[in-house]
Amino acid sequence: MKTHSILWASCGALLLGIPFGIQAQTIAKPGYWLDASGKFIGSATPGQCWHSGEWTPALAVAPCDGAIVAVATPPVPAPPAQPAPPPVVAAPMPIPVPLAPQKMSYSSDALFAFDKSALNNEGMNMLDELALQLQGASYDVIQVTGHTDRMGTAAYNQKLSLKRATVVGDYLVSRGVSATAIDAIGMGEKQPVIAVTDCLRGNRSVRITCLAPDRRVDVEVQGTKPATP
Repeated sequence: MKTHSILWASCGALLLGIPFGIQAQTIAKPGYWLDASGKFIGSATPGQCWHSGEWTPALAVAPCDGAIVAVATPPVPAPPAQPAPPPVVAAPMPIPVPLAPQKMSYSSDALFAFDKSALNNEGMNMLDELALQLQGASYDVIQVTGHTDRMGTAAYNQKLSLKRATVVGDYLVSRGVSATAIDAIGMGEKQPVIAVTDCLRGNRSVRITCLAPDRRVDVEVQGTKPATP
């Protein structure tokens, strides 16, 4: 009886297609048969293992079904290359706008007392307004030119005209105008407004009044104004 039992067990195992000696082993890998030592049981062909009834391709593991595993777990693709950020373009600098030359003429009788070079109150107020007009722009040259009438000697009139131009320029600087832009010159009696043949008659007072237009201080400015960004 004992011999028949062994023979039946062997035949039963062959009929079931299960290698003899593994009926009682525990399946530690779902879908595969393992021997008593926990190794995969397979054929002589490398990479082929015995599957259990519950095996599906989703249970494939290496080294038994390496080809299936390779297909099931494709390599993770590298993230796409990010486009390079656009170059930073600096905003163009505003281009200064050239200003048309401006020339203002001030009566010396309004700025100074006759034959004097000290500014009076009226003259200061007039130059304060001019200084406000000059703000907010960059001036290359602010030319201040003094003129006198032809009464007195030419040398004296030259000196007086330069002194008056210098006083006007210094006052503008004291009100915030750039000193490097100021150019004070004296023309004396060289550029009269009144014709030489005029103002010949009358006493000294009459002639002084007649020659008043010759006594003046001209302010001519040339520069640029910052452009709006």
